[in-house]
Amino acid sequence: QVQVVESGGGLVQPGGSLRLSCAASGFTLDYSAIGWFRQAPGKEREGISCISSSDGSTYYTDSVKGRFTISKDSAKNTVYLQMNSLKPEDTAVYYCAADLTLECTLKSYGYDHWGQGTQVTVSS
Repeated sequence: QVQVVESGGGLVQPGGSLRLSCAASGFTLDYSAIGWFRQAPGKEREGISCISSSDGSTYYTDSVKGRFTISKDSAKNTVYLQMNSLKPEDTAVYYCAADLTLECTLKSYGYDHWGQGTQVTVSS
């Protein structure tokens, strides 16, 4: 069974850091695209970062460029999202999504398998 499980969310002060994890089971990340999405209250879900399996290319939405970094540990079958310089507007539920394809996208329709989400709250 294809499954992804997020972890690592929490409460952090503005300017702080968190690292989210997306653990995959039932498939290998080496042949899968992984995306990170977030949804704030009253807002639509937005794609913030993704990593392709074809060549490891990574993509970021403008609002997180230079602050967030996506990476993959194939040995652990886990994708990470390192989030630095966090801002209150980063507060949201963060989701990991997987698709058994080579190229990633920041569009949610590109993914068939979603995690349950992890809450990130940036507040003083």
